[in-house]
Amino acid sequence: MQHLLKQLSVFVFSLSIVIGFSSNTYAQKVITSQAVLEQALDEHRGEVIYLDFWASWCGPCRKSFPWMNKIEAEYKQQGFSVISVNLDANKALAIKFLNEMPASFTVIYDPKGKIAKHFKVQGMPSSMIIGRDGKIKSRHTGFFTKKISLYQQEIEQLLAIK
Repeated sequence: MQHLLKQLSVFVFSLSIVIGFSSNTYAQKVITSQAVLEQALDEHRGEVIYLDFWASWCGPCRKSFPWMNKIEAEYKQQGFSVISVNLDANKALAIKFLNEMPASFTVIYDPKGKIAKHFKVQGMPSSMIIGRDGKIKSRHTGFFTKKISLYQQEIEQLLAIK
């Protein structure tokens, strides 16, 4: 987890230098999203984390939400959490989506996509499974119901590692 937090801290510092102070409101919004993610990762240090990037217009995201709710509930006691990052520029669209597809897990807003860019997200949804050591163990682009057993197998293997 320290590795991931250190990587995120460097990203925030670099971003603040690139943006500078001419766009203080913009920088604040990005740093706030980044800070929220850092805080969430820190709160779940030592756990297996399913980090998911999504958007309201994404059809497969509608299929992934019920599954993410289910797996977090199923594996929470074993040290597992889902953290999602929404990439809608218009937060109202994300809220509408969440009203239709409620999330029992953490939702972070990244309206400018800076966190997604940092993690080199290629498509929607994209997910990463992070081990207890804070390192990304696997990545998935898209969500496919026929691959649910593979996703769960990866999670269960990491949960078995103490």
